[in-house]
Amino acid sequence: MPSSAQPHGCHNPQRLGARVCYNKAMRNQHNHHQLHKGLAPRRIARIAGATALGAAGVLVGVAAYATARINLRAPDTFFSKYTFSPYETQVEGYEEIILTTADGLRLSAWWLPRPDSQQVVLGLAGHRSPKSDLLGIGSGLWRAGNNVLLFDWRSRGQSDVAQHSLAYYELRDAEAAVAYVFKRMPEARLGLMGFSMGASVALLLAAREPRVAAVAADSPFTGIAEVVAHGAAQLRLPPQLVVPMADRLTGWRYGYRFGAVRPIEAVAAISPRPLLLIHGADDNLIPVSHAHELFAAAREPKQCWIVEGAEHCGAYFADRTGYVARTTEFFTQYLRSVE
Repeated sequence: MPSSAQPHGCHNPQRLGARVCYNKAMRNQHNHHQLHKGLAPRRIARIAGATALGAAGVLVGVAAYATARINLRAPDTFFSKYTFSPYETQVEGYEEIILTTADGLRLSAWWLPRPDSQQVVLGLAGHRSPKSDLLGIGSGLWRAGNNVLLFDWRSRGQSDVAQHSLAYYELRDAEAAVAYVFKRMPEARLGLMGFSMGASVALLLAAREPRVAAVAADSPFTGIAEVVAHGAAQLRLPPQLVVPMADRLTGWRYGYRFGAVRPIEAVAAISPRPLLLIHGADDNLIPVSHAHELFAAAREPKQCWIVEGAEHCGAYFADRTGYVARTTEFFTQYLRSVE
């Protein structure tokens, strides 16, 4: 019998080895499949957990950024000490003065005098703005016959450095300015001209200070929560999550909560004193809807001037002459009519 022939009933070793390898491969594949089935839910859970943690981190980061933007002082730049003054706008006899707040801070200020007038307009700048930003409107109101007081908020311009905020601590600064006005001129007829945060402070201040006779508020907000919510929505993040986080962080780190700054809840108390609301229709920082809501909540006498095409606090720059004329007319009408 040839050597390559196999006895009947005897197995071919090559075929047997192939069958053994095949069986092992099938068992390994089955075991791998079973292992994969067991690991899949855990892997999905880990991925989901990591995704949720990452999303939470983004939300916390955005909330922390929002609170920092609101409450941390902007660093000085080369231009911080080199700004315009009333000298450049040819205001005669202006004075550099110091206001003192109830918590002991010294605020840098300018008094633009009209000795023959009892009318005073207090200018209130925006959140990060120095008093020099109001020289245009301030000088215009001075030329129209008003005494004008402009000052730097705490931690802005040349004023003392201290914890600042979005209108909460700044209300103390505005109160210090009002106290200065009536100490200097007990019979003063006082109007407020505010911009952005300063406009919101003007609403809050007038609601609690009966000696304020008239208010012009350019680009105010209804509340801090709404401002933060709008910013979050622009980043496609859920405001309902970002706002509470930012609110709690502000309370923990900076000592106040968003609910303490609600011009929408104060504006009705300004009546019967007149209110002029001004807002740019294309404002992307504080949408024009804030002006409409404030106007609806306010009582008579009230006016609302919406400037088409103007962005945040842009109404003055859209038509400087027209802006000065309209605000001058407003203060002339109501400050002179006060008995």
